[in-house]
Amino acid sequence: QAQVEESGGGLVQAGGSLRLSCTTSGLTFGDYAMAWFRQAPGKEREGVSAIKWGSTTTTYYANSVAGRFTISRDNAKNTLYLQMNNLKPEDTAMYYCAAGRVWRELLWSDDYNYWGQGTQVTVSS
Repeated sequence: QAQVEESGGGLVQAGGSLRLSCTTSGLTFGDYAMAWFRQAPGKEREGVSAIKWGSTTTTYYANSVAGRFTISRDNAKNTLYLQMNNLKPEDTAMYYCAAGRVWRELLWSDDYNYWGQGTQVTVSS
């Protein structure tokens, strides 16, 4: 049974930084596209960023985070990262890590099979 677990969320002031981590077990990490989604209260889930299987350079970023967030993966450690800089109050949400075997130009939650429970990110103004 594949498992996905996020960590690294917390409370930070606007302009600050956080690094989220995601570890997996029960799946061959390097064979999966990995993604970060987020969901704020009362809003739909939003795709934030993704990185293709086996790759460290094929990535996707939502317009809202491009230039501020950086996704990376360490296949040897089965770990995905999301470095978040210059955080804004509108980045406040539960952040979810997901693994899937489909790669598109847009980030669709239906393409991802395995999900973590989420880690809360709160940015104060």
